[in-house]
Amino acid sequence: MNPTTLKSPPRMRRWLALFSWLLLCFAAASMGTVFMPGEWYDSLKKPLWNPPGWIFGPVWTALYTMMAVAAWLVWEQGGWSKQRKPLLTFLAQLAFNALWTPLFFGLHRLGVAFAEILLLWLAIAWTIVVFWSVHRGAAWLLAPYLVWVSFATNLNFALWRLNS
Repeated sequence: MNPTTLKSPPRMRRWLALFSWLLLCFAAASMGTVFMPGEWYDSLKKPLWNPPGWIFGPVWTALYTMMAVAAWLVWEQGGWSKQRKPLLTFLAQLAFNALWTPLFFGLHRLGVAFAEILLLWLAIAWTIVVFWSVHRGAAWLLAPYLVWVSFATNLNFALWRLNS
């Protein structure tokens, strides 16, 4: 048998896994296409340091890509059977991530969204901790995400206070 043929299934499985993590992360991101900022958001009082709207798309695209790669790197260290806790922790923070958008942009519940984003921040921090013990590169890939969500938490708080 050709040795290349023997290596193909594991390599294909790895790429399929990476694609799956990307698909999962961008499925969470798709909440942003369902619940768009629109006129309601435009009408809110905003702090002077509110970034321009165009910045959010590129930043979140990069962050969701890094999140997917981070999860994939952890998955690569033994799959679900060995990495169940870190991967479930990742999925929990991803669920918090997906929930924020409908709370904020869909229901216009700025205070509830603020409480939820605090939980998201904690979930991201915990994911970094559990990823660190498995793959330090994966943990570092989540650091910009934590920084951005820290900024978003402050922005959510400011918008809530300015508009309540």
